[in-house]
Amino acid sequence: MVEDKLSKYKEKRDFEKTPEPFTSQGSSSAKPRFVIQKHDASRLHYDLRLEVDGVLKSWAVPKGPSIDYTQKRLAIPTEDHPLDYIDFEGTIPQGNYGAGTVIVWDTGTYRNLKEKEGQKITMEQAIEEGHVEFYLEGEKLKGAYALIHTGQKGRKFWLFFKMKDLHHETSDILKERPESVLTGRLIEDLE
Repeated sequence: MVEDKLSKYKEKRDFEKTPEPFTSQGSSSAKPRFVIQKHDASRLHYDLRLEVDGVLKSWAVPKGPSIDYTQKRLAIPTEDHPLDYIDFEGTIPQGNYGAGTVIVWDTGTYRNLKEKEGQKITMEQAIEEGHVEFYLEGEKLKGAYALIHTGQKGRKFWLFFKMKDLHHETSDILKERPESVLTGRLIEDLE
């Protein structure tokens, strides 16, 4: 049940003090969506969120995504977020969990690429097994990406990286395209 999946999200927030969405009013789309939010909290980082089974499965990516397949990024799972969070931009006030400014750095749809023994497996199963492969169709990111659990017991570290495909580049997209894809604003514009 979606509400059960959002219990950690709700426990961490006082919705009388934060503009973040309270529930998942949005419905799942025909093609699953993703968002990468640039979040200037205690430390600047990027939040990767994939629409899976009525919620946004989420990972904090401290160094942000890369379009260079030789660059692997640490990704730390966070609590599931409601679907309405997919277009959230704004400032979470000081004293609240995640206080800081958030913009939608990239968004679009994705396609599950993960197979096991020649059969497609669900995103839920891929996440559970710690090996997720997907194809992003975003405004900024395009191509095949992977999330791989590091396998270290007691630790929840994953690696997020671009897989080798036709969309490989070595430029630094974080510096070249720092703006919100929804408004064109920079994170500094909201602070």
